[in-house]
Formats: sequence, structure tokens, C-alpha cells
Amino acid sequence: MSRPPIPAPTASPWWDRDRHAGRRPLLLARNRIRRAIGDWLEADGFLDVDPAALAISPGNEAHLHAFETRQIGNDGSARAMYLHTSPEFAMKKLLAAGEERIFTFAHVWRNREHTRTHSPEFTMLEWYRAGADYRVLFDDCAAFMRLAAEAAGAEVFRSGGATCDPYAAPEIMSVAEGFAEYAGIDLLATTDGIVTDAPALRAQIEAKGIRLSDDDTWSDMVSRVLVEKVEPHLGHTRPLILDRYPAPEAALARRAADDPREAERFELYACGVELANGFGELTDPVEQRRRFGLEMDEKARVYGERYPLDEDFLAALAHMPPASGCALGFDRLVMLATGAPRINEVLWTPVADYP
Repeated sequence: MSRPPIPAPTASPWWDRDRHAGRRPLLLARNRIRRAIGDWLEADGFLDVDPAALAISPGNEAHLHAFETRQIGNDGSARAMYLHTSPEFAMKKLLAAGEERIFTFAHVWRNREHTRTHSPEFTMLEWYRAGADYRVLFDDCAAFMRLAAEAAGAEVFRSGGATCDPYAAPEIMSVAEGFAEYAGIDLLATTDGIVTDAPALRAQIEAKGIRLSDDDTWSDMVSRVLVEKVEPHLGHTRPLILDRYPAPEAALARRAADDPREAERFELYACGVELANGFGELTDPVEQRRRFGLEMDEKARVYGERYPLDEDFLAALAHMPPASGCALGFDRLVMLATGAPRINEVLWTPVADYP
């Protein structure tokens, strides 16, 4: 199968007939990739579900930004509602209801995000396995990359001049190992899994000549080093799974059984692009409420707003079985498999062209 041609940058709108003709092979590859993954999941006993997009809470992570709307009742009264940033809360309620293997290709919305690899509205492939160790998801991710490459007729993934072999088994590296190798920083020495030592981390980072802002928190500094020093090296030649995030950076994940400083959270990278974010799921509603409170306190500090908690979700957690789940940016996967330079080239109807 030949690789589809890559549309050249153009000022024409996406619906221009000539531009659409150039994008169409990529969009047809997108459809083939979606069918291949859906068929694979259903053959493995997964149920395709369709979570509602309108939610009481869009998610409670400090740096996720939602689209807000108003629900008007029959009496004319209004209340705030949100387009979900992930189908996670709804799908975990389905696990509490008794479902064991579920997946969805969900449209999700995130504000303040519009770049070459971000769209305000995009498609997320999310799937859950009740009773499974989270590392089983590593194999799922590898299978999806292989299926995407096969469906697109691609020998390699491409992005920004980087290439990656989607047929190769992913390399596995912990976040702590990544910080040590690419930044020379002992990250776990600055947290016990609950309390973080920002001055200690700052001292290590500044000693490496990395610029920081005076008001950077421990979390801000972790993110800065990850983005500037670690991520650019990940997923070249072969995919990489960045495993065992520090527990304070994994609000929805279980702590690792062998080291409370780390959590059962991982991210998948290819060509330096983050593709997926997976967890061994936290099912303790008291601990989850505590973590959400911390996240919303930080959101209020930085952005001056906070999102409500989904009390129904917290109640369902008490009935949810042990499970593992993952969210994969489907459009990004299609981008890499087709070599598309921008996410809008693989969206059937982009919200707006990336400038």
C-alpha cells in the first residue's frame, strides 16, 4: 500500500475542493486506522461505548481548560455545564456498573490548546480493562501503533523530521531515569510521594543552568524539565514508554506498590510526540477527593477559577473494581502514521486552521 501524499501548507480553507483532494488520502487512512483498532478491541472482548460529552465536571486537573456552557431547565433556570476534556469519569462509572472491557473513540474539548499537534476539539481513544495490571496497556499501545502503520501503509512514523519504527517493541524508561539521563537530576530525592521539596529541586535544576521563574512550584519545575530536557529525546528510532510518574504528578493513578514516591502512570512517545497517557486506576474516593482538592486549589491560584467535583463519580469509585485505563490521542496517531505535518490535515472538519 502506497503512502498518501502530504498536503502542502496553503491559505485555502479546508473545504476548498483542491485542498480537500490533497487531504482526502490522509482522511481515508484515518478511517482505516480507526476500523483496524476497533476491530482489534472487539475481537479481544471489548465493548464499544458512547459516553455523553456534556458533564457536570470537565475533569479536575489544574492545567486542563474546559469549554463551559449553560443548561437551561424547564423553569428557565440555568446551571453551568461543560464539554468533557476526557470521557474518563463516565467510563469509570460504567466499570462501577459492571462492565469489564470498554472502549470509545470520543470527541473531547480542551481550551487554550491550538498548535501543530493540538486542536480545541479532537478524538480520544480511551479504553479500560477491569482486573488487569496497568502494564498490559503497554502491549495494547504497541498493537495500536502497529495497526495504524499497517492501515496507513507506513514503514515508519514521521513527525518534524524525526522517525520511529512502529513495529518495534517500545523501550521502557521511568520518569526518574529520564530526569537522571537527560537532565542529571535526582527527581525522587525531592518528594516522598505526598510532600514535595521545591527548594531542593530548584537547586538541582539551577545547577544545571536551566532557567526557572521565581514563582515556579515543584510541579511547574517538573513540567519544565520534562518538556525542555526529557521529551525531545523520547521515541526516536523506536517507541518509548515513560513509566512510573512521581505520585504528586499522577492525580488519578494508584501509587506503586514498591515505592510510594512513584505511581502507576505512564505516557507513550513516538518521534518525540506524546501519544497516550495510562494509569493503574485509583479507586479510593477519599484519596481521590483529596487529590482533586489540591488540583483545584492550584487551578484557583494560577488561573483564578476552579471546576466543581463530580460527586456521582466519587460515589461510583467506591464500587469500581481494580482496573487499568489509557487515553490515546487518536488524531496524533494518524498524524504520525501518515506523516501529516499538522493535526488539522487529519481532521475531517477542522475547527479552525492552525496559523
